[in-house]
Amino acid sequence: MTAVGDELPQLTVHVTRKDLVRYAGASLDFNPIHWNEPFAKEVGLPDVIAHGMLTMALAGRVVTQWVGDPGKVLEYGVRFTRPVVVPNDDKGATVELSGKVRELNEDGTARVDIVAKFEGKSVLGKAQALLRLPS
Repeated sequence: MTAVGDELPQLTVHVTRKDLVRYAGASLDFNPIHWNEPFAKEVGLPDVIAHGMLTMALAGRVVTQWVGDPGKVLEYGVRFTRPVVVPNDDKGATVELSGKVRELNEDGTARVDIVAKFEGKSVLGKAQALLRLPS
C-alpha cells in the first residue's frame, strides 16, 4: 500500500554528448548550446549543456518506472533551475533522480515530488507529477 512519504526507487543516468545528438535529432532542437562548445562558452555557459526537456524526460522516468505505466501519469511539470553540463568524454554527466509521495487523494491519485541532481545540486524546481495509482 502506498503511503505519504514513500520514497520511489532512485535512478542514476549518465548523459553523454552522443545522447545530446540523439535527442537533438528526435526533438529537432539543434540549438548550438547543446553541441557546440565554443558557442556555448561564448554565450556564458561553462560548456555544452543537456536539453532541458531531456533532463525533464529523464526525471519523469522515476515516476513511470515506479507506477509501471506511463499512461498513469496525469500531470507532470518542472521548472528548469540549473543546467546539466555535459563534458566531452565517455562518462558524460551523472544525473541522480529520486521521488517521494507527497500526497494521496481520495480519487486514487498521488502527487509525487521529484528531485533531479547534477553534481549534488538540484537542476529542476517544483518537479511534480500527478499519478493514477494501480488499483
